[in-house]
Amino acid sequence: MEAGIDLARSQFGFTIGLHIVLAAFSIGLANYLMVLEALWLWTARQVYIDIYNYWLKPFALTFAVGAVSGIVMEYQFGTNWGAFAVRTGPVIGPMMMYEIVVAFFLESGFLGVMLFGMKKVGRKWHFGATVLVAIGSILSAFWILSANSWMHTPAGYQMGADGRFLPVDWWAIVFNPSFPYRLVHMTLAAFLSTAFLVGGVAAWHLLRDRHAHGARAMLSMSLWMALFAAPLQLLAGDKHGENTLEHQPQKVAAMEGDWDARAPGSGEPMVLFAVPDMRERRNHYEVSIPRVASLYLRHDLSGTIRGLKEFPPSDIPPVPTVFFAFRAMVGLGLLMIAAGIAGLVLRWKRRLYDATWLHRAMVAMSPAGFVAMLAGWTVTEVGRQPWTVYGALRTSQSISPQIGWQTVAWSLAATVALYVVMFGVGLYYLVRLLARPPEEGEQGPHPSLVQHIRPRAGTAPAHGAGK
Repeated sequence: MEAGIDLARSQFGFTIGLHIVLAAFSIGLANYLMVLEALWLWTARQVYIDIYNYWLKPFALTFAVGAVSGIVMEYQFGTNWGAFAVRTGPVIGPMMMYEIVVAFFLESGFLGVMLFGMKKVGRKWHFGATVLVAIGSILSAFWILSANSWMHTPAGYQMGADGRFLPVDWWAIVFNPSFPYRLVHMTLAAFLSTAFLVGGVAAWHLLRDRHAHGARAMLSMSLWMALFAAPLQLLAGDKHGENTLEHQPQKVAAMEGDWDARAPGSGEPMVLFAVPDMRERRNHYEVSIPRVASLYLRHDLSGTIRGLKEFPPSDIPPVPTVFFAFRAMVGLGLLMIAAGIAGLVLRWKRRLYDATWLHRAMVAMSPAGFVAMLAGWTVTEVGRQPWTVYGALRTSQSISPQIGWQTVAWSLAATVALYVVMFGVGLYYLVRLLARPPEEGEQGPHPSLVQHIRPRAGTAPAHGAGK
């Protein structure tokens, strides 16, 4: 049974980890395209519609690949996690249905107009379609993140006699205690991830041709987003951390690598580096700064939190994974803030488009937002273990009954093979699309690029992840 659970968790983690990247890129690009088209209508500058048509093709490709990855992910609820689906279905099922309806009617419904309708419906109606696709991406994220947040901070339900979670207050279910923080945090993550990829592509073309069409505008917009959104993300993360400390103290203790109970007023050290040991329940090679962690955990130099030794060993998540993933997320977030500040300084010195060192740094940081997002997802979902519904339903109780590890192993192998081919082909075409800069009079996508697009299932990050 234990082997089956680990394999099923690995399969779900693998599929949703790749799907998160596509979902976040779709959300970020949809809203970026909306801004570009608005700027074009407002200023009548050709460069904005050229950039719009340039990124519209990767958006169509991302949407197509995301459809397949989302469907494969959804099927696992019935194959590997049948007990979870049965017990949480009355709560999770309606929210997933709302997300799919939103994705179908808004995103998929207006995507065709957005891709091919400029000359058919006129500029203003076309912009309306772009706005609706962008709004649909946010609403889709709304429902999926609400469902996932409920699994972390369940509210508004009662347990039925058959062990099912029965809804009694939908307002409390949808707007559960952690949902507002997750929605803001993940939306900003999608915007930043897209901004750094766009900025990296722009910087790549500027390194090859300082006057590449559209590259300067793309780089400038990306660095403005980094300047404002990255600090906001830091503040959103701080508030999200406070909420997590209130509802999931084990997770925060794992993030900090804090094992021991501390005397009141002694403060929490910020552990810069350590090797957590689950068996010995302590850290090796620890390097820390006294009391500093109290500032961001309690906003008080003397504040403390509960150590991991204060919880039953069976309720503690995999500490090393959570510990290192948290540091990767924070480290990349600080680098993104630094990039935004560097862009502002160079902009003030009128050297933004001549600073090759910044351009090289932006190319190197192209995937930084997506890596940071995956690290944050790992902290959130692995840190929830050993629960699927925190404090109410354990992962060991969520697996499909009588499922053999051999079956899951074959399914995992097939999924990996499918995704390697699918994402490999998608990445190949994405690189081909972005290998050249936008052209003057850039054309939109050809219908053959998206002829097999279907509505996505589960468009937003963190869709029940970490099982």
